[in-house]
Amino acid sequence: MEHPTALPQATDRRSRILDRLARPIVEAVLPRIDSRVVDSTRPFRAPEMMRPHAESRRWAWTHYGVFLPALPGPHRYLNTMTFIGATGALAFDNDYLAADDARDTATVLSSTAAEGHHHYRAYDTGRDCSFADDGSRLDWGRDLSITGAYPHFHVRGQYDDFDVSLDIRATDQVSWFVRTPFYDHLSLFATATGTLTDKTGTVAIDQTLCTFEYARCMSPQAMTAQALPTQRKLPVDFFTYQIVNLDSSTQVLLTEVRAAGAVACLLAHVRCLDGTTRVYDDVSMTVLSYQPEPLVDPRGRPMRVPQQLRWRVRDAAGAQILTFDAEVDSPLRYGHGRGYVGAYTYRGTWQGHRSVTGSGYLEWIDCESGQ
Repeated sequence: MEHPTALPQATDRRSRILDRLARPIVEAVLPRIDSRVVDSTRPFRAPEMMRPHAESRRWAWTHYGVFLPALPGPHRYLNTMTFIGATGALAFDNDYLAADDARDTATVLSSTAAEGHHHYRAYDTGRDCSFADDGSRLDWGRDLSITGAYPHFHVRGQYDDFDVSLDIRATDQVSWFVRTPFYDHLSLFATATGTLTDKTGTVAIDQTLCTFEYARCMSPQAMTAQALPTQRKLPVDFFTYQIVNLDSSTQVLLTEVRAAGAVACLLAHVRCLDGTTRVYDDVSMTVLSYQPEPLVDPRGRPMRVPQQLRWRVRDAAGAQILTFDAEVDSPLRYGHGRGYVGAYTYRGTWQGHRSVTGSGYLEWIDCESGQ
């Protein structure tokens, strides 16, 4: 399905009942059943779970993603962000792209900060895609293929303005953002080697730190072919995911997710190629300033996006692990659900004394204002 032209802004109203129910579930129920912190300190031993579930009515949606957060300019980053199935969640569904059966909707977002490097498209899984049941080959039309099996994967993207070829080698270091009976979301620490090609030529990518990600989730959307109206969507209304490589062997994942104002996830995962893995929950993100004007998507929906951010990470004893300020200084590419992806320049301190600076990767969805 091709990306449509701009349409008038929809007049969506959220459900106050779902908003009220979300807070006690997120704050009281999820912490009791979510094993994400303890499982993030154990080696990954469940590659068989990484299946597409394209025809499942149990797992409403799955996600595969590959993210390289720090490339030389002008690219800055490379993301490959996919969904198979509609999520039924406020932040991630673009219903104007839905297939005839919304459960058969798939999307691909891939971009860099270089001019013209922005692919966002929706697909009908029955007509446009081919997904092996075991996940060994996944094809979104002729645009993207992900092949292989843990720990080796190959990513091939052939888009209008750029091509990508990556060989991914995953480690057994896994960061779980969610680990529950009804929702799993993981990130494997990995390295990437390959090429990125456009009209200016080919750039080699050599043993760059990256992340290979997978998620599967149940959702009320699985019960109906019609896209859930806003009033019935899960009220996940704020999401940011950011990746910084502090050096050639150390990567930090920073995540904040909120549902109806309740914090569902606020964590920092730190992993090193020597096998060290740490998870911190004494984490804060502050938006120091927003960009002067909101960004407006193809449906006419505005969204405030940050200009300057500050992160603080402390250990259980209160000692400062990481602090940095970030300036968003790349184009923001639409299509991470209702939000955007891009890059920033960060400067700060690691482990209380070591200065760090570099380029980081940013995902941002902010629907809290009701837009």
